[in-house]
Amino acid sequence: MPRATPSTPAADARADAWLALDKQLCFALYSASLAMTKVYKPLLAPLGLTYPQYLVMLALWEHDGQSVSALGDKLALDSGTLTPLLKRLETQGRISRERDAQDERRVIVRLTPDGRQLKVQARRIPQEIGRSSGCELSEIMDLTRQLTAVRDALTRHAEH
Repeated sequence: MPRATPSTPAADARADAWLALDKQLCFALYSASLAMTKVYKPLLAPLGLTYPQYLVMLALWEHDGQSVSALGDKLALDSGTLTPLLKRLETQGRISRERDAQDERRVIVRLTPDGRQLKVQARRIPQEIGRSSGCELSEIMDLTRQLTAVRDALTRHAEH
């Protein structure tokens, strides 16, 4: 049985300092995400969208006609979460879902004319988020790159 490394009060204090909530990357990301969704809520309300629905619409505005599985991969959502979102968007008349003619196991999600028109109303949202963040555009771009790199590294680590 391996022996525990003897500790000193100073070593314990240094180790304990790293357990402080405000030093945790996970908490900074979590609390920033909560704050971000609070800012989005009043911006999305006039569009009749929730934040997760907005993410689906962003993905479709970028590339219309995606399979449900491709959307799930892009948004990091499982089908149990994504399917109800898509059903609500379909009920609202924003998207349509149809079986792929070449492979009936696949469901293709497409924007309706109403869904495409919603993009015009959504164009102001990124600028509002930028103003709310207090960051310059270059800072937002740098932060987005850094967070994407962290996310990708964590995803690779979790897959092993």
